[in-house]
Amino acid sequence: YSALLLPALARRVEVEIARPGRFRSRPRGDVALYHVGNDPEAHGWIVDALRRRPGVVVLHEFVLHHLVSGLTLARGDSAGYLDALEREHGLVGRLLGYAVLDNRIPPLWETRPEDFPLAGGVLELATGLVVHSRYVEGLARAAGFERPIWRIPHPAWEPPAVPAADVGGAPLVGCFGNLNASKRIPQLLEAFASLHRRRPAARLLLVGAVAPRFDLDRRLERLQLGDSVQREAYVDGARLWALMAACDVCVNLRAPTMGETSGTAIRALSLGKPLVVSEVGWFAELPGAAAVKVPVDESETEMLEAALELLARSPETRAAMGSAARATALAEHDLERVAEAYAAALEQAAGGAAVAEAVASDVARAASEIGIEPTDPEVAELGRRLGEIGLGR
Repeated sequence: YSALLLPALARRVEVEIARPGRFRSRPRGDVALYHVGNDPEAHGWIVDALRRRPGVVVLHEFVLHHLVSGLTLARGDSAGYLDALEREHGLVGRLLGYAVLDNRIPPLWETRPEDFPLAGGVLELATGLVVHSRYVEGLARAAGFERPIWRIPHPAWEPPAVPAADVGGAPLVGCFGNLNASKRIPQLLEAFASLHRRRPAARLLLVGAVAPRFDLDRRLERLQLGDSVQREAYVDGARLWALMAACDVCVNLRAPTMGETSGTAIRALSLGKPLVVSEVGWFAELPGAAAVKVPVDESETEMLEAALELLARSPETRAAMGSAARATALAEHDLERVAEAYAAALEQAAGGAAVAEAVASDVARAASEIGIEPTDPEVAELGRRLGEIGLGR
């Protein structure tokens, strides 16, 4: 994400990149920008830096329970973990925390993170938020965040010039990312098994690491899917693009959602691939022309099966959805457009709006002092010149 965004952002604002282990306590700059997600190894040092200097937070996920547990329990700070739970969830939260510490219940970050997001500590430090969805914006407001929020789309990658992987299937259904229950893999396997019984040439491509305690082999054996499922674990970027390019349909299911935006779904849009997604969070905000949205309820498997059947039997539907997907990537997730939105947000966060107002007021006062009246033609010229430097009103 940062490697994609930074070059475009650096063409608009001066950027100093902070790196772990080489982060000054008070770096130069008018505003600090922090990318925060739910991984304590990747984002713990960023939150530590945020504590030293509050700034604008790009909230990649709203549920930060795993991050908080890594910043407290993993550092021997049980009291900090209990305090975080009580601050956001009262006495019940603290008591549940004690139960976790005493091994009376499984860790909340594994069983119920969406019920205990623990985003409050980061929200308190943020001078503003960048979010990728109305869903996360609503969660932040509901949590009491009253400072500025900028809703900026996730930027899209331009697909590299790599040939599609040689993977058969008619159709080839792809699912990319960690394989676990929250990615609705059990429901996907059931729906695909039904599709495969009707269409023996159909194939399912599963790319990603299998979560601990998720017995994928047993599920595949029970459903007798055999060679109809191809699996690959970790793949590099080029292989990922090649595999996605080979797919007729990309499935990206999620429940519960942690408030994340899916990078693989963005890649699928860029490639012009029809999407099948869960009707939750950011996924529910995707255009219906580009994504079939499956409700997460008792009808989920049946609706997923119907979506796969529709896309399997109708090349015309796949083509129309693929065109809509590509158009969405170009219009909503264009890198340059996203970088412009970031630059505007950072300028506002650094006081740019107040500076622009002050400069425009000074110009108006100076014009009045030398006798320029509001109806004089010089006013239009002043407005044009101010507009050229982004100060027009």
